[in-house]
Amino acid sequence: MDETIEGLLAAIQQGIEKASTTAQLEEVRVAFIGRKGQLTRAMKDLSELSPEERPRQGKRLNQLRQVFDSLYEARHRRLAAEEEDAQLAEERLDMTLPGRNPLPARLHPVTRVTRMLEEVFLRMGFSLATGPEIETVWYNFEALNVAEDHPARAMQDSFFVDLPGYVMRTQTSPMQIRAMEEARGRVPLRIISTGRVYRRDEDATHIPMFTQLEALAIDRHLGLADLKGVLLTLAREIFGASTEIRLRPSYFPFTEPSLEVDISCVVCGGKGCRTCKDGWLEILGSGMVHPVVLRNGGYDPDHVNGFALGLGIERVVMLLYGFDDIRLLYQNDLGVLSGFGDPLAPMGSQEGPLL
Repeated sequence: MDETIEGLLAAIQQGIEKASTTAQLEEVRVAFIGRKGQLTRAMKDLSELSPEERPRQGKRLNQLRQVFDSLYEARHRRLAAEEEDAQLAEERLDMTLPGRNPLPARLHPVTRVTRMLEEVFLRMGFSLATGPEIETVWYNFEALNVAEDHPARAMQDSFFVDLPGYVMRTQTSPMQIRAMEEARGRVPLRIISTGRVYRRDEDATHIPMFTQLEALAIDRHLGLADLKGVLLTLAREIFGASTEIRLRPSYFPFTEPSLEVDISCVVCGGKGCRTCKDGWLEILGSGMVHPVVLRNGGYDPDHVNGFALGLGIERVVMLLYGFDDIRLLYQNDLGVLSGFGDPLAPMGSQEGPLL
């Protein structure tokens, strides 16, 4: 047995040192301490020794097993680290290489048109303002001259959060008050705000969540002529240089006077067709800022005035792309969305993938 143990020790040391991979090292482990391994068989042979010899040899075999475990673990850690380094070197990704078979990608039509509209207003000297989608009742309604019992509020006061005095904003108009407060009476003030708004609407032309853009300008001696100039520029930048606008009297609680804005039909050019009926398409609402709204924003309506306008961006998308069901935009159908190319070239300078 002594000679057997000495031979096993030499064989273990040689086998472990000779293994150059973790797979080969595993073969060594099975050969010595597997179910039919040499060290395992030597432990079973202890039963054949005399009662006096068995404890001594058993102790030596246990020490040999400890030696094996120690040598094995050290060698395994070293080989595993070397193999991991080799694998990382082989599989290293060169981030400077071009992608393989890149998938064509485009921005969502609403995002494309939103960026186009923002660019138009930025060129006209407006700045972009953003605000919360969970808004206080004061900013969303009361500061905009929409009292609690106002009829217009019944159509919008529909989505709530579990916070007293808060509501999912029904329009981006609260940013007008917030911008006026931040300006602290400074003129001129020209801002636009874009973002999601929430109302209780759902049909082919309305959805509970849609995207809105509103613009506000405050200065001394502004008039309807200034508003008309901005509206005409906006319409022609979006729909083409031949586009005309028509202003109709209307009512909004936050503007006085208030105007509905129509554009000459993008389909027939204003001649009259199935889309427009009389050559005009309604596009947005606008007007001169109501004195109450100016006061709530910290301005004196006796010294300054302003104008505002607001539009649903999905409405513009529908006109540009020529479809009649707004719900198609939010069904996540790639077969539908992939068909939206550049609308009348408002984004035409962006060739190829837009992402």
